[in-house]
Amino acid sequence: MKKVRIGSGAGFAGDRIEPALELAERGDIQYLSFECLAERTIALAQQARRKDADSGFDPLLIDRFNAVLPACHKRGIKIITNMGAANPHSAAKAVAAIAKKHGISGLKIAAVHGDDVMDQIVGSDLPLIERKGRVSDLEGKIVSANAYLGVESIVEALRNGADVVITGRVSDPALFAAPLVHEFNWSLHDWHHVGQGILVGHLLECAAQVTGGYFADPGYKNVANLVRIGFPFADVCEDGSAVISKVDGSGGQVSVRTCKEQLLYEVHDPSSYIQPDVVADFSGVSFTQEGPDRVAVRGGSGRQRTDTLKVTIGYLDSYVGEGQISYAGPGALARGQLALDIVRERLKMTGVATTETRFDLIGVNSVHRGAAVGTGPEPEEVRLRVVGRTETMSEAIKIGNEVESLWLNGPSGGAGAWKSAREVIAAASTLLPRSGIKTHVTYEVV
Repeated sequence: MKKVRIGSGAGFAGDRIEPALELAERGDIQYLSFECLAERTIALAQQARRKDADSGFDPLLIDRFNAVLPACHKRGIKIITNMGAANPHSAAKAVAAIAKKHGISGLKIAAVHGDDVMDQIVGSDLPLIERKGRVSDLEGKIVSANAYLGVESIVEALRNGADVVITGRVSDPALFAAPLVHEFNWSLHDWHHVGQGILVGHLLECAAQVTGGYFADPGYKNVANLVRIGFPFADVCEDGSAVISKVDGSGGQVSVRTCKEQLLYEVHDPSSYIQPDVVADFSGVSFTQEGPDRVAVRGGSGRQRTDTLKVTIGYLDSYVGEGQISYAGPGALARGQLALDIVRERLKMTGVATTETRFDLIGVNSVHRGAAVGTGPEPEEVRLRVVGRTETMSEAIKIGNEVESLWLNGPSGGAGAWKSAREVIAAASTLLPRSGIKTHVTYEVV
């Protein structure tokens, strides 16, 4: 039975680069997929593109491709990634420049377009999902609107001979399911097999989460050699069954437990995991440990896809001002609490206009709340953190300034003062009919 081996090169925008190179050099893979795009990051990328028409793709794209492209080209490994973010066209040109720099020729780079639906969203009165309100409530604040595309355009690019496929907003599992649809010639309406492809993609999309990274909890779930944790790959058969593993000798672990945790990650209903390509059904999935760091997965399926696609809307929500300072030694807790009281009263006295505030002592009550706070031994050090949400940048700046002023005006021993003020881009979602979203693929040839 034909098999395809797909490696996971990244699970988020700032992920490590060397495990992807390890996969390219030692993983005997055919495809290397990089998942690097979150809901907010594409909004930030759209803002960057508006400032510079050649920008708007993942800032680490150049470093990643400089690292892995020579090895992938040498071994015939195809690369698929959403690092195009808000500008797949410029990202493809950047990869072409990297190829030339390394003396690589005969490379075909595809850029997938069509996820940007800003023109269809702005001015509409579509209802928001996952929260109350309508798109019109965000009028004047919207900075991006991107639909979650599926495998279709990636498959088109692969069938046209692309060696590298760069997308904007697509569903995370689609980056891994697309080569399976292509290699096995599955119909896009073969809901059972497409659902299995989405299962494989979901297991791989977060990279080291399935090889023990986020799983690790010393004393309860011990994982060896996290310093050089390996990223996963999947050996997938034409019938949709798969084995999840990693490069021999790399750190981390692949076990039934790591796979179970990843299976349920960000999945509200395992029997109805709605994706652009299929409504995947994970309810019958089973895992079997076949050997060290080898887990077989079976049982995924799917049902007919929905008539709509989810659209993530990035919008300017507010501004946040923040200040921090540390206290250590005898009486650190009392001095930290006094400093908090001072800042709280100063913000009231000077009339700083906030819509939401937090006053935390990190190490005491920044995470825990309620009766349990303060019942443990007094800490030797604490870090004060004051943060507030405002409607203007000028008001946000004042919050950090008040914390910084504790240097000389607050209790003794304050050190390591830090402040910031930033714009907050938030995300909302709506649905658009898929029939109204048109995609196309362009190519760069080196």
